Amino acid sequence: MQKTNRTEITTLGEFGLIKHLTETIQLKNSSTRYGVGDDCAVLQYPGDKQILVTNDLLMEGIHFDLTYVPLKHLGYKAAMVNLSDIYAMNGTPRQMVVSLALGKRFCVEDIEELYAGLRMACDAHGVDIVGGDTTPSLTGLAISITCIGEADKEQVTYRNGAKETDLICVSGDLGAAYMGLQLLEREKAVFEQQLRENRRTKRMDSEEELRLAQPDFSGKEYLLERQLKPEARRDIIEALAAAQIRPTSMIDISDGLSSELMHICTQSGVGCRIYEEHLPLDYQTAAMAEELNMNVTTCALNGGEDYELLFTVPIGDHEKISQIKDVKLIGHITKPELGCALITRDGNEFELKAQGWNPLKD
Repeated sequence: MQKTNRTEITTLGEFGLIKHLTETIQLKNSSTRYGVGDDCAVLQYPGDKQILVTNDLLMEGIHFDLTYVPLKHLGYKAAMVNLSDIYAMNGTPRQMVVSLALGKRFCVEDIEELYAGLRMACDAHGVDIVGGDTTPSLTGLAISITCIGEADKEQVTYRNGAKETDLICVSGDLGAAYMGLQLLEREKAVFEQQLRENRRTKRMDSEEELRLAQPDFSGKEYLLERQLKPEARRDIIEALAAAQIRPTSMIDISDGLSSELMHICTQSGVGCRIYEEHLPLDYQTAAMAEELNMNVTTCALNGGEDYELLFTVPIGDHEKISQIKDVKLIGHITKPELGCALITRDGNEFELKAQGWNPLKD
């Protein structure tokens, strides 16, 4: 949070803050007829397009911790979470509506940082911020984002289209974001313990405490990037289109590979087999899992927040899919009565369970 040169939000008011944050936004899409400034944004689409709408609500203390998440990174990630949902439908994001609930500890400069991250993500993907809302909060920061996209009717991809013998594919690598979270949580716990001890013994001044709050993350930069600055996989959608591959089903990996694959199988009425040896893992992920005495396969299956694309394609597309960079074939779809299973490196078979993150679970 800004400690100096603060402009209190109350000096601008709700509408003054909205104007301050959005007055320099330039619209990029012809389908955006009118953006911020009225009761509704006005969008116009050609008749052969289908409109895609998604929404995510991020709550402080549940979805993010401002102890170690910079506001600019938070804004960027909040946008990417929504962009990823549009890409998971094989669509193109066009507009975004951003609503914020703000506690009194935030100042204008803080929200500028948050918006800087939002705008950076939207600019990179050609998305217009067209409106939103702000309201006071007594329980911390809350971010609600609605993203609107479009897709040709014939290209929209649902979770329910997987067929027997389809190939199961995933982009990128898995588990790194979860390992990044574990690393940040570990360092936070160490810092808080040392801070309590220091204040009890009064051994350090404020400058020494600040240095204590800057742990050495060298060699683990990729894990932090995957947790704090994920990237929605527009490149994969473009590569599939260029190869003339239309996935039969698709979903983005927000809650963990196992949970997302179970969604596809349940909604498609099929089973699956995935193979441990084919799960894509980064070296830093494996090293961090070993350091924390965690099973790296479990992290890859259940970690979540990778925001990679999990999709199925007809077996006839095997040659074409194998030519796409950063896509890995991890298994295949089976008859429903065979259930969903992971085949381990030694050939054993274990039932897949949806053990990804569930914020509403007791």
